[in-house]
Amino acid sequence: MPRIALVTCRPGPDISADPDLPVLVAALRGAGADARAVRWDDDSVDWSACDLAVIRSTWDYSWRAAEFLDWARRCGRATRLANPAAVVRWNADKRYLGDLAAAGVPVVPTRYLAPGDAPDLPDGHEYVVKPTSGAGARFAARYTPDEHATALGQLARLHAEGFTAMVQPYVRGIDVSGERALQFFGGRLLHASRKGAVLTPGTPYDRRKTAHPGLEPWTPTPAERAVAEHALAAVPDGSGLLYARVDLVDGEDGRPRVMEVELVEPNLFLSLHPASVPRVVEAVLAAANR
Repeated sequence: MPRIALVTCRPGPDISADPDLPVLVAALRGAGADARAVRWDDDSVDWSACDLAVIRSTWDYSWRAAEFLDWARRCGRATRLANPAAVVRWNADKRYLGDLAAAGVPVVPTRYLAPGDAPDLPDGHEYVVKPTSGAGARFAARYTPDEHATALGQLARLHAEGFTAMVQPYVRGIDVSGERALQFFGGRLLHASRKGAVLTPGTPYDRRKTAHPGLEPWTPTPAERAVAEHALAAVPDGSGLLYARVDLVDGEDGRPRVMEVELVEPNLFLSLHPASVPRVVEAVLAAANR
């Protein structure tokens, strides 16, 4: 009977409940595993007593990045961690988009402004400012060129809190074809979903956003699958991935580009894709029994 920890976080007013968690616990137990949901920062947990720890909904990690990454390192030494700690560390900082671009993966163009950098903002198009460590559009906002003063205020706040900021053109294709999330599990495409635009004009960066508006099932195109697989192939030490989500948008040329690659704690959207639960259970059990 494999002992499996599904890793989550403390509930809170700024943290959504994980609807997948009880489904996965029940399904794994039904398949014969000793599965339970545990908090990553629960000091009473003996991680070495687990055969596998699967990061699922540690949705406060970006607020406590250094602490979380230290936990991942320690947990990965005590037991098998999915995804591996080295992958988690790489993916927790969205400067990984630069690595993907260098590997030839089509990504949304991105510039980075670290604390102390000159606040160089676009003048000719809408743009997005967000931190390199974040989830659920936290501290992200969309601006027009005449809103520089507001954007500078956001940059000052991010830099004061020690964040490096990302500046990206607002990809107008999102307003037409949405953002597509391709989920992989056990090295295979699991399912895909599409959602609408998260960032609406005039919404303050520090207001909570709806992370997955208008979510619906999606059948990925061959081009979308090719870009997603190219991105995953470029992940350093990515051979040990248990799960992955690749978020795609259409660029100005109409071709898919990577918005994000989620390798830490992506929502699996199992309530939208209940038929995927057995495949997830199969892959988790295989990883636990290695």
